[in-house]
Amino acid sequence: MRWRKFNGDPIELPIYSAVENAIRRETEAGHRLKVCIGTDSQVKARETEFATVIVFLREGQGGFMFIHNDRTTQPFTIKERMLMEVAKSIEIAYELCNLFTIYNVDMEVHADINTNPNFKSNDALKEAMGYILGMGFAFKAKPEAFASSSCANKVVN
Repeated sequence: MRWRKFNGDPIELPIYSAVENAIRRETEAGHRLKVCIGTDSQVKARETEFATVIVFLREGQGGFMFIHNDRTTQPFTIKERMLMEVAKSIEIAYELCNLFTIYNVDMEVHADINTNPNFKSNDALKEAMGYILGMGFAFKAKPEAFASSSCANKVVN
């Protein structure tokens, strides 16, 4: 998996090491961190692009994020695509969760799924919530799911 910073600089280290270095650097600088992980996607013609972000929030001091983009030509229903976004977020959250425990960093998984039943993405809400909570992670959906609905949304091409 290739990750990058918001400015486009590639992250050369494995993501686990890069996240650990970021946590160490920020805590040594006196910042209290919270991490939010989310994925958004966009369909263009026959291709679906996904953007997964790891958002580091410095309490009262802004934040930064790491970004991973990938593409597929596999077709999805809206519900399948929403659940694929959640699966991508959970995959990275699971890979990193022991780091957050070791360094006492709160972590949430954000789903770009609307809580309003009038929206098509709402069809995936129960499954997504069950999936995330069942893995033991804190869950946020729209409108609180800014990691997926704002941050990842900005970096999905």
